[in-house]
Amino acid sequence: MSMTKHTNPAVRIRLGTRNSPLAMAQAYETRDRLCAAHGWAEDEVELVPVMASGDKVLDRPLAEIGGKALWTKELDVWLVEGRIDVAVHSAKDVETIRPDAFVFGAVLPRADRRDCLIGAAGIAEIPEGAVVGTSAPRRAAQLLWQRPDCKVVTFRGNVATRLAKLEAGEADVTFLAAAGLERLGQAHVGVPIDETMWRPAAAQGVIALECRAGDSATRDALAAIDHSETHAELRAERLLLEALGGTCHSPVAATCHYVDGTMVLDASLFSPDGQERVDGEAHFKPGENDEVLALARDLLSRSSPAITEHFRGA
Repeated sequence: MSMTKHTNPAVRIRLGTRNSPLAMAQAYETRDRLCAAHGWAEDEVELVPVMASGDKVLDRPLAEIGGKALWTKELDVWLVEGRIDVAVHSAKDVETIRPDAFVFGAVLPRADRRDCLIGAAGIAEIPEGAVVGTSAPRRAAQLLWQRPDCKVVTFRGNVATRLAKLEAGEADVTFLAAAGLERLGQAHVGVPIDETMWRPAAAQGVIALECRAGDSATRDALAAIDHSETHAELRAERLLLEALGGTCHSPVAATCHYVDGTMVLDASLFSPDGQERVDGEAHFKPGENDEVLALARDLLSRSSPAITEHFRGA
């Protein structure tokens, strides 16, 4: 199944994962789905944790220290070397352009795609002049679009770290992904924000399983747990990001839904200071790329330089 021999002959597949609590929870979910689909015992799926570079530096925004590649580069090396068969990713943390040597062999059913607000009952209820902790350009810009009175400060770390920072008074409120809280058994924390009021990140709530393109045995094993609707949503959202030329510095929100068999992709571009915003949507059948590419062109054509300078597709 892999380029190197498993040290334990009972192991059928090895899942590489970051070793944060949330990443491990996602790996456990993946293992459970593989075991259920194939009738395997738990010890036939090995979890191989790695400390990702993005988990080591927490005092600066991700975009300043290398971007999303800091979440994937160690797992990429292990995949290439054959030390793991699959890398388990939060899809929103995976760079838009990936090496041709890798493919998403499966995508799990999407969890809640919304953001949760921690520290206030809603955006309007955030105290006047509040300090808001976030390192995400999308969250910062979207907040300042609605609440220009607030001050944004950098807030990084895993869920527990950010909640501890909030408790310590480093900020008044913050945002966390609802899916992450749910997977950690903390669905009671915070208030989910309706998507019509607050647009989520592309790929939010999606677990993507990446493997070597030429590893047919692993691809066959993963195919049994692939959720086709979520996979199609992920392709559309990532294609939009690619067409926009978005980076870790780009304040962009995008989410795709099925509506009566048609896919509807909603997207928003912001200036980092939240002063400007452009919205758009596309309707198309799964696998049709032209409408997604047209949406990217339309959004950029209606954006001022304050927005377009943060997108390479402009």
